[in-house]
Amino acid sequence: MSALLEVRDVTKSFGAVAAVQGVSFSLYAGEAHALVGENGAGKSTIVKMLAGVHRPDTGTLAVHGTETEFAGPADAKAAGIAVIYQEPTLFPDLSVAENIAMGNQPLTRLRQIDRRAMTANAARLFTRLGVHIDPGRPARGLSIADQQLVEIAKALSSEARILIMDEPTAALSGVEVDRLFAVTRALRDEGAAIMFISHRFEEITALCQRVTIMRDGRHVCTEPVSELSVDDMIRRMVGRDLSALYPKQEATVGETVLEVEGLSREGVFRDISFTVKAGEIVALAGLVGAGRSEVMQAVFGVDRYDRGTVRFLGRKLKPGSPRASMAAGMGLVPEDRRQQGLIMELSIERNVTLPRSRALARLGLLLGGSERREAATWTEQLRTKFGRLSDPVGTLSGGNQQKVVLAKWLATGPKLLIVDEPTRGIDVGTKAEVHRLLSSLAARGLAVVMVSSELPEVLGMADRIIVLREGHVAARLTRDEATEEAVMYAAMGQQVSP
Repeated sequence: MSALLEVRDVTKSFGAVAAVQGVSFSLYAGEAHALVGENGAGKSTIVKMLAGVHRPDTGTLAVHGTETEFAGPADAKAAGIAVIYQEPTLFPDLSVAENIAMGNQPLTRLRQIDRRAMTANAARLFTRLGVHIDPGRPARGLSIADQQLVEIAKALSSEARILIMDEPTAALSGVEVDRLFAVTRALRDEGAAIMFISHRFEEITALCQRVTIMRDGRHVCTEPVSELSVDDMIRRMVGRDLSALYPKQEATVGETVLEVEGLSREGVFRDISFTVKAGEIVALAGLVGAGRSEVMQAVFGVDRYDRGTVRFLGRKLKPGSPRASMAAGMGLVPEDRRQQGLIMELSIERNVTLPRSRALARLGLLLGGSERREAATWTEQLRTKFGRLSDPVGTLSGGNQQKVVLAKWLATGPKLLIVDEPTRGIDVGTKAEVHRLLSSLAARGLAVVMVSSELPEVLGMADRIIVLREGHVAARLTRDEATEEAVMYAAMGQQVSP
């Protein structure tokens, strides 16, 4: 059987950094093919070459057996390739339907955009996905999960034969993942070739027939998924055994750092109360849409709340003031690192030092030397991979971008760190590093609030778990009480079976 898509010995470098070195693999009709590797292994560069964003320095791409050069994304789309990127790429001021139809808008007889047909097509796609999103609403303000679903609908609308999915489930709930997989299997069974990039091994084994593993920009192997265990895949990805993905250290619990009492915001969350102490990791768990991120954004001051109080080290914090929260000693690593955590066009060093730019300035001038030393200290501690500190942070892989966001806040010496989906879209090796960092920070007395959709992460890292459901506290569990069943039953509003 001939391949729909072939990657033949491709190489791509960016300056002195060799992102991809001699990688080859093929995608066949009717198969889902996983591409895995640590962040920085070259997966995103491969995706961008297939999408027409980058051209290989050497090697070739072949579609239906014919060698092809893509001058740009339009050529890749014309060749039947659709890409769902790890981070949403929507136009925020256009409607959902306009985003889905971008570049392929239906026209009336008078050659005007047929908005009724465009909206109807978007509605059909959401029905197919089993989700409810208003096609007429602006894309701005959509949650990460809904933005990802719009991207999926956009890819499906092109009826592509080759569908590349780069971490499409990173921000989706279990129900949404099941819906996506049902659609993906249907496309696969109709003869499409699926390239699936994920750090969730249970998804790879559930969906994919073959897996290509990369490490440090090189091809390690391509094997049937059925012939590799998860341990085998991890070992080949990182070149070593991972002794523990959740290296929880013992910590001495100290004074109360954060007190949230009766926090409410109309239509979003209500009567939220909890405390966090020095040395603790407190997790907010629940399904997507439960209000976890909204609560912590209100606590930090990004959003306002209608009722309730937030006290930090015994003092009441000014509502709606991130500046006051930062001055008190609070840091926030947001869920959407690209839109809220980083300024993608600025350098790595500038992003790391932004919250401390005044402290580093001398006579009102920010000197490059002090900025670079500060950034070098923290990026080295977090084992961040990059070419030069002066490179734009947007050139980094997703996992290394997350490390820069963490470095930015750790450089401020916070007493409380809020981390929202700290390992979303991050490979297994980097996950272990982030978990080890959070655990060591707690052991040194830092208070940590972690918002996470990954149950193993919640159970592996948290000392206490606050489960939210539809904007209210459904359960409070200690580390000893917490099980996957207990958290999920609470999140879904069910009683634990006796």
